[in-house]
Amino acid sequence: MKSLKGSILGMGVAMAMLTACDGGQQAPQLTASGLNPAKFDTTLQDKPVKLFTLKNQNGMEVCITNYGARVVSLVVPDKDGKPTDVVLGFDNIAQYADTLNSPTDYGSSVGRYANRICDGKFKIGNEAYQLRQNDPHEGDTRIHCLHGGGATGWMNKVYDAEQVDETTLKLTIVAQDGENGFPGTVTAVTTYKVTADNTLDITWEAETDKPTIINQTNHNYYNLSGDLENPGYDQVLYVNADNFTEADFSYMPTGKILPVEGTPMDFRTPHAVGDSIKSEYYQTKNAHGYDHNWCLNTYKDGKGDDTQVCASLYSPKSGIFMEMFTNEPGVQVYSGNFQGVGGEENIVRKLGKKYPQHVSICLESQKFPDSPNHPEWASPVLNPGEKYFSHAAYKFSTK
Repeated sequence: MKSLKGSILGMGVAMAMLTACDGGQQAPQLTASGLNPAKFDTTLQDKPVKLFTLKNQNGMEVCITNYGARVVSLVVPDKDGKPTDVVLGFDNIAQYADTLNSPTDYGSSVGRYANRICDGKFKIGNEAYQLRQNDPHEGDTRIHCLHGGGATGWMNKVYDAEQVDETTLKLTIVAQDGENGFPGTVTAVTTYKVTADNTLDITWEAETDKPTIINQTNHNYYNLSGDLENPGYDQVLYVNADNFTEADFSYMPTGKILPVEGTPMDFRTPHAVGDSIKSEYYQTKNAHGYDHNWCLNTYKDGKGDDTQVCASLYSPKSGIFMEMFTNEPGVQVYSGNFQGVGGEENIVRKLGKKYPQHVSICLESQKFPDSPNHPEWASPVLNPGEKYFSHAAYKFSTK
């Protein structure tokens, strides 16, 4: 992929400006978030890549690239009516595609399996599978599979795109049997829709020709203040969960489900993330913040209620309030623990900004991490003749 960087950058520059009829140059037509669509217009993996724009009549705009089915920007009005971009990202396809120098899951539709699988190993029946291992940890002989294989997972594949109308985008990928070690040829469709009530509605659907596992999510990094150059410690988080899955030092579930009561994992009463993110509690201390799966109270008896709020986020600076809904049993809360550290502090992101540690919060709907190795948890197995369906929605308002 690195060898494409120069050609992609060249194409971005060449296409950034349009030639006017009089021989001069006219300014590019920018999105509400300040993106130049020409910087996403290229060819990768022998497929066209573009920036697609979804919007409603209330000032909400979502820009998505079919490279990794990624949300690039998400604009909603703040309490004063000012258009505010509330997600992290890059402003050009070159950086998204440069998985060596700027690896990221910003805004992606993660697949085939979101989150971690221990040592990249699992079984379906008596059949054992070894996945691509891309998540090593110092002092651990295990190397986990994270987000379907990372650089070679679905977040870095080009989807076939169909813009249904100005509010809806349908993105399709066909993953081959054996890709990154996963069994079965899978056809998967991610549909993004912007609704009239300022909701980003996301559905994932999939079918397979062979028993496999699937667990998709969206990986938006949210800072509802719109200030992406300072930590988001004042963001107020709520998670409708009495329990969470304990994680070991490599962020892998131990198999224990623990109560949030009396710990920094308790967000049943909304409070600022900064109140507890730097606590000495062994779970947050090991993760350098939050990177954990909460067991949602909205999931009962094998079914999730996506009409009930499972989590929310609020910025007192902008007044923007986001409510989350899902039919999945868990939500991964990740607090951007490795943004702006370990060399990443020098990477320039969207519109020239550099992101600090803890700038954002991810709220990822999901089956529990490592579910293929925990038969007592909701199963991620998909069989031929069945249809995978996952739903998450993020509703924006102000208060």
